[in-house]
Amino acid sequence: MKGRRIVKHPRLIDSFNRNLTYLRVSITDRCNLRCMYCVPPRALIPRLAHSEVLRYEEILRIVRIGVQLGITKIRVTGGEPLVRKGVYDFLAELGRIEGLKDISLTTNGVLLKDNLARIQNAGIKRLNVSLDSLYPERFERITGYDCFSRVWEGIEAAHSMGFSPIKINTVAMKGINDDELINIAKLSFTYPFHMRFIEYMPIGDHHLDRNVRILAPEIIERISPLGELVPIRRDIDGGPAERYRFRDAQGEIGIIQPLSNHFCHLCNRLRLTAGGQLRPCLLSDRQEDLKGIIRKGCLDGDIVKLFLQAVRFKPMEHHVDTGEPEEIRATMSSIGG
Repeated sequence: MKGRRIVKHPRLIDSFNRNLTYLRVSITDRCNLRCMYCVPPRALIPRLAHSEVLRYEEILRIVRIGVQLGITKIRVTGGEPLVRKGVYDFLAELGRIEGLKDISLTTNGVLLKDNLARIQNAGIKRLNVSLDSLYPERFERITGYDCFSRVWEGIEAAHSMGFSPIKINTVAMKGINDDELINIAKLSFTYPFHMRFIEYMPIGDHHLDRNVRILAPEIIERISPLGELVPIRRDIDGGPAERYRFRDAQGEIGIIQPLSNHFCHLCNRLRLTAGGQLRPCLLSDRQEDLKGIIRKGCLDGDIVKLFLQAVRFKPMEHHVDTGEPEEIRATMSSIGG
């Protein structure tokens, strides 16, 4: 392969002195659910043609170069990554890249239970699982499919097999699941899970009414009857969540506040979309076309240049505010959750 030899390169440090060490990699824009906050009812979301999706060898090449530039953490996402053929061999190849310290997987959990051994054998220890309701009928309303039991059985099986941490992601939505936020938070007493509540973000041409949003102060108020929330010190690579623990709880609570309390100044990530675009910010449509140059036969040095260009254009903060929201045209499924 051309240009595999890389000499010393600068680190991925942006204009605001943030050292970017985390790459989120979407391997598909396909999903086996239609969650209302990602694909609202009646919305027709175009999908990439198979030929337009990055091949696994292209992703691995990009990741290897990213590691040379200082990337140490990878999260594999989709769409739903487990629907893509060959994903388990890909995860194993990813785990063999020297210099990666942390590889994790985000999934909706539908295919989790039957494939946990393959995921574990590939070297994955950390899981993020979406779970927006504990009621099967409501789960079906939110996701479009009657899969709650399969998802919950997958989460429990992952716990029994020693995956850790298991992070459970819940998008908080007024009038949809806000009445059960306290019950979801209560799981942190029974399990060592990281229960994470996420403020809904209006992304793409099709999104829910902004009135469904519940901001962090109200989320905390909803779960406060469970007891005092004790703050947990944020790790350097711990992600965007404000972390807490209820006294005597096994697990913890995380609040992700993209709207009410921007964490942009702490952001250390880039995103690689399934279509081969390198995005410096989730909430900005600025991106660099890695697939285009790779398929023209570029050298590794050309990929390095686009990494550095993406870093140079990483904004200090996003402008998707509660008062004056900015429209993001790309959908979450195409960017990678």
